Amino acid sequence: MNRDGEKQFKTLDKVDSPKELKKLGISELAALSRDIRDFLIWNISQTGGHLGSNLGIVELTVALHYVFDSPNDKIIWDVGHQSYVHKILTGRKGRFETLRKLSGLSGFTKASESGHDAFGAGHSSTALSAAVGIAKANMLDKKEAYTIAVVGDGSFTGGLAYEGLNNSKNCKNLLVILNDNEMSISKNVGTMADYLANIRTAKKYYSLRSAIKKALSSIPLIGKLFVKMFQAMTRLLRRSLYNATFFEQMGFEFLGPVDGHNINKLIAVLGEAKTRKNPVFIHVKTQKGRGYEKAESNSDKYHSVGKFDIEEGIRGGERSFSSNFGAKICEEAEKNKKICAVTAAMEEGTELAEFKKKYPDRFFDVGIAEAHAAVFCAGLAAGGYIPVFAVYSTFLQRAYDQMIHDIALPNLHVVICVDRAGLSGEDGATHHGVFDAAFLNHIPNVTVYSPSSYEEFDDAFEFAANQMNSPVCIRYPKGGEHEGFNEKIKSLCTENNLDYAYIKNKGAKYLLVTYGRISETAFEVCEKLNENGFKAEFLKLNKIKPVDCVLPLAQKSDAENIIFVEEGIQTGGISETISSKLTKKTKIFAINDFVEHGNTSQLFGLCGFDPEKIYENITGKAQ
Repeated sequence: MNRDGEKQFKTLDKVDSPKELKKLGISELAALSRDIRDFLIWNISQTGGHLGSNLGIVELTVALHYVFDSPNDKIIWDVGHQSYVHKILTGRKGRFETLRKLSGLSGFTKASESGHDAFGAGHSSTALSAAVGIAKANMLDKKEAYTIAVVGDGSFTGGLAYEGLNNSKNCKNLLVILNDNEMSISKNVGTMADYLANIRTAKKYYSLRSAIKKALSSIPLIGKLFVKMFQAMTRLLRRSLYNATFFEQMGFEFLGPVDGHNINKLIAVLGEAKTRKNPVFIHVKTQKGRGYEKAESNSDKYHSVGKFDIEEGIRGGERSFSSNFGAKICEEAEKNKKICAVTAAMEEGTELAEFKKKYPDRFFDVGIAEAHAAVFCAGLAAGGYIPVFAVYSTFLQRAYDQMIHDIALPNLHVVICVDRAGLSGEDGATHHGVFDAAFLNHIPNVTVYSPSSYEEFDDAFEFAANQMNSPVCIRYPKGGEHEGFNEKIKSLCTENNLDYAYIKNKGAKYLLVTYGRISETAFEVCEKLNENGFKAEFLKLNKIKPVDCVLPLAQKSDAENIIFVEEGIQTGGISETISSKLTKKTKIFAINDFVEHGNTSQLFGLCGFDPEKIYENITGKAQ
């Protein structure tokens, strides 16, 4: 697909803001939607990003900006990964080639990026709570503005969404839109239900409904009573055909289901929603990957993509820590029938698809509910099984209380495989796994491994699953191992075991201590020091909690200067913990702030993880 300006994006080229969008006739909005899909497919093929969900939400986003007045009306996108069309329509189309690149557009909503991004997000199920807060703030300010939360069906598997619903009673001008691209909440009872759904979301229906209410209310003395009776009858009919009762009991008026790819119906139902006094819940049915056949037929694969060829599609993935984990858990589960796999709606991302296929009875996808997943694992462990919870580091943060209260305190044998530990690249600040080492570090009873190679991971996993009887976490980065690095370290080691690899250098002035992926950078610094006459030795940790075995090595070392290199937050991290227990001089190179999005190499540079700069900082001499 070629970008040839006027010819390809004829309608889209007219629109750079919601104000310009409103100038289009309704008949032009379908053409605009087609242009946006072509624009998305071409750009995401160049930058990578969330493809399927954004292709599915084009018409809904167009309709929202056509009916409402952003940024006065606040549109809050749950997770934020489905906001690309919103970005295109709110002045960021010209920067779209910078998506997920350093200093470019974020792949999620970001308040500092645009006033149209009412609330930044990267995690699931937060939009409802934020929308309720914003709506209440508007009410306190007596501001006549609308607040709209757009929530994907997957996010309704997270408990936080229901906490927001529960607190939404009497919120004025609040709309919640369920973007349903996979499951159906409404109960479909056949052709009649479909027929009534269609007429209820048509302009004629709303016109007729308004006319009846107007006529009834004009009857002297008893008009208001008749209006209430009419509303009660329509509500009872709706409840008999749709499972809308739950939302209505929460204080919402329920509209839909509505075809999320029919602009006219979307504009009609959104317009009707603006007339309601109570909070409104709208069920919108969409198709993930709409307009790109490969994404339509394989929505999981095209949910989040790297660069790809539009004609050929996505190629098969290369080996990674995630795929290595997927293979290893299957291998161990074959030998140990007590091993179970648990995921929080990340079967593909954590490479558990093969486990599900081989051992379906021992595979559990609990939805986007990490806190529940942790307690569920605790229950499995209490029942005599060995649960392995595969979860991204950034999402494990959501189960912090459960880690303490339900896993560590009762000292249950739960194995947590922490994927995407460390900097996660283009997904940015909401997804970097730089906090897990620090927050796990102070929880009693928890052992933490951080391997830098597949071999180290396999050894740690076997030990954790089969030899331990207490909580254990194994953290590993996005992507693969550094080829040849592990073999090089092993060949130079004076001590090498499951807990650490130590390259001793008698009479050394410096000892470099590190762990995980950043170990290669630390080793380069060690080599530079030795090459330039500053004797140094190297200690690569595999087990980072507890560190009792490391302390004697550091104390006995000839080195009086201990240098730590840690791909994680410094405060409360592994480096600070060890440093606080040493009497020697220490210097820590770690992360001290939120880190934006960009490729890993760029982010390492931003965080100061450049071998030459670290060397210069240590010695005061440039290489």
